[in-house]
Amino acid sequence: MPHRAPKSKAQAASPPPAQPAPPLDYKAVAAQWAKAKRIQAANDAEAKALGQPTERDAAKALELQREQLNQLRQKSYERRWWWTAAFWAWMLATHAVGLWLFTSGFLLTRLVLEDTSSCTVPPIESKLAPLSIGKGCWHPKTFDRAVVIVIDALRYDFTVPQPESTTKKHEFHNAFPFMHDTALRSPRNAVLRPFIADPPTTTLQRLKGLTTGTLPTFIDAGSNFAGSAIDEDNVLLQLRNAGKKIAHLGDDTWVSLFPGYFESNISKAYDSFNVYDLHTVDNGVMDNIFPLMEAKARGQWDLLIGHCLGVDHAGHRYGPDHPAMNAKLRQMDDFIRRLTATIDDKTLLVVMGDHGMDDRGDHGGESDDEIEAALWMYSKAPIFGRTSPTYAVPPANAKIRPVNQIDLVPTLSLLLGIPIPFNNLGRPIEEAFSGPKGNDWANLAAVSRMTSAGIERYQASYFKARGISPSSGSDADSPAELWTAAKKVPVSSHRENYNAFTRFQERTLRVCKDLWARFDIPRIISGVVVTAIGVLLLIFYASRTEDDDFVVMNDVELDYAEKKLEVLAFESKGEAEPHADQYYHRDMLRGLWDTRFLLIVGILTAAAIYRHQPLDRLATLIMLLVLTAVGSVIHSGGKTLAHLLPRTFWGWLAAIFTLSHSIGFASNSYTIWEDRILLFFTATFGFAAIVSSLRIENRVERTMAVYHSVAFLLLGRLASYSTLCREEQMPYCISTYYASVKSTVSAPWQLIIPFAVFLALPPLVKSFLTPTRSYQGLAPTWIGYVFRTSLFLSALYWTIDAANNGAWFADKLSESTLKAIGVYLAQMILALSLVAGTTAFIWAPPSVSIVSTTAPKTGQARVAILGYSNVLGSRYLLLPLNILGACLLLTKPMGAGALALMMWQVLSLLEIIDLNNLKTETIGPIMLAILGNLYYFKTGHQAVLSSIQWDSAFIPLFTVRYPWTPLVVILNTFAGPILAAVSVPLLSMWKVGPKQKGVLETVGRSMAVFVAYYAVEALATMSWAGWLRRHLMLYRVFSPRFMMAGVLLLVLDLVLLLVTLTGVRCNTLSVSDVFGWAD
Repeated sequence: MPHRAPKSKAQAASPPPAQPAPPLDYKAVAAQWAKAKRIQAANDAEAKALGQPTERDAAKALELQREQLNQLRQKSYERRWWWTAAFWAWMLATHAVGLWLFTSGFLLTRLVLEDTSSCTVPPIESKLAPLSIGKGCWHPKTFDRAVVIVIDALRYDFTVPQPESTTKKHEFHNAFPFMHDTALRSPRNAVLRPFIADPPTTTLQRLKGLTTGTLPTFIDAGSNFAGSAIDEDNVLLQLRNAGKKIAHLGDDTWVSLFPGYFESNISKAYDSFNVYDLHTVDNGVMDNIFPLMEAKARGQWDLLIGHCLGVDHAGHRYGPDHPAMNAKLRQMDDFIRRLTATIDDKTLLVVMGDHGMDDRGDHGGESDDEIEAALWMYSKAPIFGRTSPTYAVPPANAKIRPVNQIDLVPTLSLLLGIPIPFNNLGRPIEEAFSGPKGNDWANLAAVSRMTSAGIERYQASYFKARGISPSSGSDADSPAELWTAAKKVPVSSHRENYNAFTRFQERTLRVCKDLWARFDIPRIISGVVVTAIGVLLLIFYASRTEDDDFVVMNDVELDYAEKKLEVLAFESKGEAEPHADQYYHRDMLRGLWDTRFLLIVGILTAAAIYRHQPLDRLATLIMLLVLTAVGSVIHSGGKTLAHLLPRTFWGWLAAIFTLSHSIGFASNSYTIWEDRILLFFTATFGFAAIVSSLRIENRVERTMAVYHSVAFLLLGRLASYSTLCREEQMPYCISTYYASVKSTVSAPWQLIIPFAVFLALPPLVKSFLTPTRSYQGLAPTWIGYVFRTSLFLSALYWTIDAANNGAWFADKLSESTLKAIGVYLAQMILALSLVAGTTAFIWAPPSVSIVSTTAPKTGQARVAILGYSNVLGSRYLLLPLNILGACLLLTKPMGAGALALMMWQVLSLLEIIDLNNLKTETIGPIMLAILGNLYYFKTGHQAVLSSIQWDSAFIPLFTVRYPWTPLVVILNTFAGPILAAVSVPLLSMWKVGPKQKGVLETVGRSMAVFVAYYAVEALATMSWAGWLRRHLMLYRVFSPRFMMAGVLLLVLDLVLLLVTLTGVRCNTLSVSDVFGWAD
């Protein structure tokens, strides 16, 4: 347990006032100086005569020895630092391998078959199949051409008119009535139905389903921004094989999915990720599509695709209940109205949404609003029918007669006379084949029979490729039995025939959904085991032995005396004492490069490759060998299981927080309300700190400790008012992060927050540095001027953003002008905080000042080093402040206020830890980790994909630019945990002087405890997701929480390695260059 040394002269509360010096007799002083010189000259002559070194020579020799000792210690420190960095790089690799193994078994991908359908080889014989490109392949074609308009995020209820008497009106009501009115007025020419997407509802996955007829698997969501080309049979491939021409306008995702498919002279793609831009893509589609609809241009294309993004971007930027959404829907209504007028009798017009959106305009999950899109088909010729009179009216809501999105694939294929793609699982939409009167059951039976035969062929091929038994469920209910039963139905019984094949299609779809939800249990277990052993090693690493010590001594005179003794010891021995942990990390990792170890790994790798064994098993075996070797070295260093158990109240409290948080992830209710649980943890610590502070003997320290404990408690409660509710928390939660629950923009009153942060935060930081007189050196300039300027510019940015969103200056400044001003302002802030801030941090001297005073009684000159007792902490504090400056810009005003409160809580935590002598306890890093998690939620996020604030990427950028766009989104998403990770060294450095020994090792142990918390969290979410893999809420609750934990663990590993450890090195080099190396 650290103890506090008595305060030295250099630590006095304030320097004594200077006293007027007595009058000086300059002649007397000169005479004394001459006399002293003569005495020194005589002493030097006498020393030379005796062959002894003079006083000056002795001083030079002592200084040389001091310099040599410093150089040796610097080299020793740098070696320890590099081996420490290597250890954390290895831990990053361990976590990455564990997560990869688990993910590859848990988030499975569907096996893609390379088979393609052929026009002349239908899956089953049919008298109606012309087997001709001109007349139709498997069924007589109805249309020569098709225009497919995708209105991104067109939710079904956007298209259904609401009566004027509706009490609760929204901006999206009655803004897009044309499609509904047409389907109601002309049911033989148009049909409108709910269009249900299979989650995940990201655009790229939906386009895959809309063109291939297959279901996405959950891991595909991770490739939403990769845009890899589709390599399986699809509608566009069949059209191209038939010699048809395809044109595309709009979202450039299509170009990534289908490279080389589109007619380059008439196609035009637009950037799809700039959510701030509501009009460029839509205007481009509308400007280019109408010339292609003219009679003279129709020979240039057979399929024309237009993909509009304005509705989706309006949702992301403002939410659906906003005037901008109303205006965009009205624009789309007018566009479709005009486009319909240009369609001829042989052209099919399809308008659809690829997914919906939730109340905040987000999508990606599987809530009803996110999966309920709209489908509208229109033909000049009367070809659509209804098999029941009740179907004549379009469904009033998306729960009535919905169709699956994959059903569009066989429908479009048969209508255009091309083969249905081989991997299709959809079934024909009956309105398109039931005839104008709705009674053409023969045609319905024919298309259903052909589609079912294709599905049965695909299912048999897939089962054979995966080695899976075709039986599923009871014998009578299995697809094989249903297929056999359907084929036995007499061909003349058209309606019964149609119903039998429909049952087969529905059952097969359910079987395939279950099939692609199968998990690779060995891989899941391997990932859990590797991660678990990694956690155990982190805990071993963080544990202390009886020899570990970290005694805080901030006394200038004692430090100076100890330094003289060390120099004398160096002089007598000729070498410096080796550091206790000099070879700890080296020995831990060097065994991995041992020849015997490499030989074993090489043999295992060669055998696995020769026998074609999966690489995941090899990786698991190698990682277990590596972890075992490292664990053995850690154990040999004196770390045993006995050291893992807490021995103090604070140690047990830290363990209880960690374990209860992780065990709770077994409950979906606990996971849903995680933000409230974390707030309870912080409050519990605050109350415990108050009780502990009351036991401090020194009255001043006791008062300050109680004050900071109460402040910590109240700040957490104040931060709780920044809330973004997830769907499952309703109606017991009220969102305050945005202007309303249906908006994604900040309320005007929230602009007060960044300006309040600008006024309050710099003085607050100064108040924590003033007691140790550490507001010296670069601190006044950087915190008082540069940091304050960045805060003001951030507040100005969000004011400009609000003006742009609210069109405050629409008559004076255009939206693009305001956007450009905001982007350049944001770039300036990031350059100031990260580029200039990093440069200043690297080269800044210690935050100290040297002042001289005169003793009031003796008149003797005295020297005081202001800031000496906090020289390590005060200088390092500049790094978290730079990171905070960037994060405050990249989070919305409510989040900026929350992060400012977090910084205040972190500073109060440092004071609590110092005043209660808890620097070596695990509670400090654990509370930082809890704060990091808490402020993840307080900055407008939840453990769901839809809470990712993609619009943050366009705060400092006009368009998507790699790697900057993902980095900005990561900073926005994980601002709280990143700020906590960068602040970890302050637990060991706060109020610590320059001669403190063992700082690097103590910081390393704090980092290990901090990472262990997140690693245990990742391990728990992995384990519970694997165990509850058949739970109803798996993909809604448990999977997103696991993905958040896994990504966060890797992000924090990188931050600790690249930012925190590097910051500790720069800080130590700067301080040691001035005060000498402590160890």
